[in-house]
Amino acid sequence: MANQLVSYLEFFQSINDDDKVLITKAFESRSFTEGNHLFYPDHICKELFFICKGILRIVVQNEKGNEVIHYFLKENQFCTILKSFNNQTKAAEGIQAACNVEVLAISKPKLLDLYERLPYLKGLLDQITQQALLDKIELRNSYLGLDSTARYKLFIMQQADVAMRVPLSDVASYLGITQQSLSRIRKNIR
Repeated sequence: MANQLVSYLEFFQSINDDDKVLITKAFESRSFTEGNHLFYPDHICKELFFICKGILRIVVQNEKGNEVIHYFLKENQFCTILKSFNNQTKAAEGIQAACNVEVLAISKPKLLDLYERLPYLKGLLDQITQQALLDKIELRNSYLGLDSTARYKLFIMQQADVAMRVPLSDVASYLGITQQSLSRIRKNIR
């Protein structure tokens, strides 16, 4: 799995063999089953994850106490609650496995140590993170102003791979519609 991370990073910048070893040794391999939390809300996020296999969901509790899915992340993406991770503040959001997941994890102290040893790595990860945030905003904004049917059709078009691998209840939560409405929409589209 560590080779997957290095290959992903090399998509943006070449990395010498010694640095590859340092990077792979700093990350720890972990597996989670569907529904497991990688990070619980109301805590300080102290780890950065790289998804090797599976899909993670960012969740938050609404005013009724129900979990609502804000976003999905899949293979070859980094995941953390960025504000909490950077500022060491409690997060309202949590991170859960939307299906069985394999990740590489690094603690903030280990990441800071890695930045000291490999100064270019911070700029590289900042660049990747910034682009991911822009992509996230663009994707979420694409749903604004659309009715339920249009949101579902757009979701299937933009995130078909996610739609096939997560429970329908997750899709409904992400799109802000009830499961019953989603079932009706899916029936009418076919």
